[in-house]
Amino acid sequence: MAFTKLCKLADLLQGASAAFALDGREILLLWPYDGALKAFQGTCPHQEISLADALFDGRVLMCQAHRWAFNGCDGRSVAPHFCQLAQYALRIEDGGVLVDVASVVPPDA
Repeated sequence: MAFTKLCKLADLLQGASAAFALDGREILLLWPYDGALKAFQGTCPHQEISLADALFDGRVLMCQAHRWAFNGCDGRSVAPHFCQLAQYALRIEDGGVLVDVASVVPPDA
């Protein structure tokens, strides 16, 4: 796996999201309340609209275009219930947040 540093962990807040571009992909970091920091695809699976400006209340991410919603802990859709955001492998090392965009974490990992 080839991990690339996105940012410093100290620059992120629990209950917030942060959008990044890495290797031609949009990556969205979500840090849900009472959950671990996660890296997901940064586009909505509905029409590939960027989630950089999506609403995140610390638990649910909602696409601003058509109001599709996703659980911030695992990326599973809340409404509608038939899709999921792709999740990337993430690790925290020396105070940095690193992501492997070549990896896609299985839904039940």
